[in-house]
Amino acid sequence: MSKSVTCISVRNVSFSYGDEEVLQDISFSLDQGEYAGIIGPNGSGKSTLVKVLTGLLTPQKGEIELFGESIKKFSDRHAIGYVPQRLSQMDLKFPVTVNEVIASGRVTQQKTVRHFQKENSRAVEEAMDVCDIGPLRSRLMEELSGGQRQRVFISRALAGESKLLILDEPSVGIDINSQELFYNFLRHVNDTLGITIILVSHDIDVIAHEVKTLLCLNKTLICHGKPQTVLSEKNFKQMYGRNLKAILHGHEPH
Repeated sequence: MSKSVTCISVRNVSFSYGDEEVLQDISFSLDQGEYAGIIGPNGSGKSTLVKVLTGLLTPQKGEIELFGESIKKFSDRHAIGYVPQRLSQMDLKFPVTVNEVIASGRVTQQKTVRHFQKENSRAVEEAMDVCDIGPLRSRLMEELSGGQRQRVFISRALAGESKLLILDEPSVGIDINSQELFYNFLRHVNDTLGITIILVSHDIDVIAHEVKTLLCLNKTLICHGKPQTVLSEKNFKQMYGRNLKAILHGHEPH
């Protein structure tokens, strides 16, 4: 059996906006190839946490390591694919095509024009194949549905050879009929490519059936583990401040 490789290590991280503490003494680690979800009430710090993990925000306390290297020294930024909240709902009026958006994910990889024409073009094609959006390559982004846009932005991250994919509320703007296909697609990316995925969601029932590990957050980390283990009445009360019972529908989590 191969030894697990740590993708993210978070130790005693705290973050404040002025005098308002949003994250308090957060600690956890995720192995490479993990599929993890983050849940919690509004204002619990979910989006702030992922911004800290991507280096967009710097915590006042604590340490973060990405692939064994301190985030302060981490320079391999293309290894992190981040799709922020409501990105798929942006009002895109400028004439940019699907192919152009995905190709922009190769900017950090570009060395020479010839290199871009060969190696980068191959990476763009492979990313479109994985996301099954080849037929959309010449379409303008403003013409796409929310679900199609999400696939384009994820394809962009894959074209950049990301090892870690962080998605903040990715199902926002996606119609109900497309959500199952979208989550099947994420599972395929995780299982087939071994890319670590962190998924932030308010939909507890859906996320509990998709992810392998769940982080329950309310400024501090309430619990961290398998969904069927951590979704207890006690943990729900700590997260949401009242007595709630988790009722998970359908099949067991993967």
